[in-house]
Amino acid sequence: MGAQIRVYRQKIASTQSMGKIFKAMELIATSRIGKARSRMTASLPYANAITRAVSAAASQSEVDHPLTTEPEQVRRSAVLILASDRGLAGAYSASVLKQAEGLTELLREEGKEVKYYLVGRKALAYYDFRGREYAKAWTGGTDNPEFETAREIGAALLEDFATDYAEGGVDEIHVVYTRFQSMVVQEPNVIRLLPLEVVEGDEPTDSSELLPLYEYEPEPEQVLDALLPRYIESRIFAAMLQAAASELAARQRAMKAAGDNASELVKKYTRLRNNARQAEITQELTEIVGGADALNAS
Repeated sequence: MGAQIRVYRQKIASTQSMGKIFKAMELIATSRIGKARSRMTASLPYANAITRAVSAAASQSEVDHPLTTEPEQVRRSAVLILASDRGLAGAYSASVLKQAEGLTELLREEGKEVKYYLVGRKALAYYDFRGREYAKAWTGGTDNPEFETAREIGAALLEDFATDYAEGGVDEIHVVYTRFQSMVVQEPNVIRLLPLEVVEGDEPTDSSELLPLYEYEPEPEQVLDALLPRYIESRIFAAMLQAAASELAARQRAMKAAGDNASELVKKYTRLRNNARQAEITQELTEIVGGADALNAS
């Protein structure tokens, strides 16, 4: 009986220690989520503005630019997957990878090859474990992305987009990431970066805004050559910031749930320890009474 009490005491101590770790990680995620949301919000106006500018420039100039022209046949697609470097974030990375698997299945049904570009150690481990090939991978800082990383990713994607199919190039680029909607809701999302889906220049983007008209100096082709890399970088960086905010929010919820479960386990083990101690005391009293009765009888 004493051994059972010691076991419960050890379980209580270890669970309390784990609960402190969960609480600390929850507080860290909570302290960082505000900055992540601010960076995400600050990046959206520029990303949206440059998307409208590129779209309007491409539609109004009527140029046959390779980055805005739909290919006759899409034979290979690039898929950029934004996962996390660390775990303990619930189903965050699993949801992104599941979304990527669904996109892969859809593309292959359309007869397209898929070329992967991975961000985050979780995505890297997922593909390494299954022996799947990928073109490039970037790890480190998924919960605090840097613009230089987005620029490097954009350069790699544009280089493969400009390469012929026979030499390993791609015909279109998709991005799979988690879109931050609120502290409670984060949804895996897929966007197509290239070819850019342009809109007509005389159609409003919403009920109160018209696309601007541009005069080009130098030629429209040169303007698009300069704008499109910045468009790719800004969109990728905006997606990385959305993913970072989603990761921190998911980690905060997961750690809070884990901390609550640890507290419940401590209560459960405490009750079991008390029951075991009471049973031990009752047994000792019974033995004392039984021994006293035996002495009196003799």
